[in-house]
Amino acid sequence: MIEHIQGQTTHARRGALRNAFRYGVDYLLFDQDAAERPWLLSRNRFNLWSLRDRHNGGERNAGCGFDWFRAELTTRGFPIEDAQLLLLTQPSFLWFHFNPVSFWIALRHGKPCAFIAEVNNTFGHRHCYFCAFDDFRPIGANDAIIAAKLMHVSPFQKVAGQYRFNFTLSEDAIRIRIFYGNDADGVIATLSGARRPATSASLLWAALRRPFGAARVVALIHWQALILWWKRAPFLKPPPPPKALVSNGATVQGRRE
Repeated sequence: MIEHIQGQTTHARRGALRNAFRYGVDYLLFDQDAAERPWLLSRNRFNLWSLRDRHNGGERNAGCGFDWFRAELTTRGFPIEDAQLLLLTQPSFLWFHFNPVSFWIALRHGKPCAFIAEVNNTFGHRHCYFCAFDDFRPIGANDAIIAAKLMHVSPFQKVAGQYRFNFTLSEDAIRIRIFYGNDADGVIATLSGARRPATSASLLWAALRRPFGAARVVALIHWQALILWWKRAPFLKPPPPPKALVSNGATVQGRRE
């Protein structure tokens, strides 16, 4: 099954210079074995909405889709034989594609036991953060995965500090919280929404309610950058991305920041 997450994303900047916003977003949750798709959604060919393997899983614009995720899990010894593999991503809209973050998710017995946060910036770079317990037991709502920030994302934040991922995937909803902290500065970002089957009606409504898809996402990113520039936030030039595409997070248990 393919599910349509008509969700909300929030970003709240911490530190001396504050800024916050909340937008509606459309994500799709793809099962690797999904055979049927709404007629407004295609895989590896043009449509109103589409998922192209080259956009996810591997180097940017040279991805291998689920084959890449399967290989990453196998390399780390994940018991893939009885796993269900999912991709949570914003699909391409017409010719436009850009996704700040996608999530590769591995389920065992219906519970998330590993995920990869695939992060892209507007400078053409990508880095992925692999998140799981050492024994691949289920990741609960109060579990947190700590990962050192290794890639430049915002021109107003340094490549320093760490991410703290909280990930919840229930039968009827998805909730993701990412806390980025660097001393007193940082950002709290969330993504949440109900899980419902993707239909041509829901995809058409998304195109009308939030038109232009990825182009809208890029426009909103630059609009928020303009607001921060107006507030005189220091602008930092992007350093080169890390050489390794994937890094591992350290899983801990405890309360959220």
